[in-house]
Amino acid sequence: MSVAFTKEEDTEAAAAYLPERPISPHPNLVTESGLAQLDAALALAKEAVAMAQTNADLKTDRTAMSRARRDLRYFTARRASAQLFQAADAPEFALFGRRVTFRRDDGRTQSFRIVGEDEADAAQGTISHISPIAKALLGKRVGDIALLNDSELEVLSVE
Repeated sequence: MSVAFTKEEDTEAAAAYLPERPISPHPNLVTESGLAQLDAALALAKEAVAMAQTNADLKTDRTAMSRARRDLRYFTARRASAQLFQAADAPEFALFGRRVTFRRDDGRTQSFRIVGEDEADAAQGTISHISPIAKALLGKRVGDIALLNDSELEVLSVE
């Protein structure tokens, strides 16, 4: 056996080892759309594993199989721990699943919907319920001031 072949095999084995995707220790609260996103991601992960098992090229690509199985484990765990959250009948309060518009000290106005960790995407206007901004805003209503570090956020609307 040549040294080059051994090193190539070692490199492939190292590439096939992927660390697990971290699972948050926080409750896995989800909105209805977040639950649908988890279901879709789980279905895609199952398809990726099936494809990796049947495709001869992917079968020999241990990295693809490792990635597919890792994602399947992650989304299976996240779906199993998902807790569908329905906001209480208190429309005036900033709660999980609601959109909150606020003004910062510098005059900027921002609006975010408070959602679960897996569906949060600030560029899409959603933030995780465990983010500092969401924590500051939760439970506030129009006119309230939320403190975030050394700044104030004035709640303008809750939808």
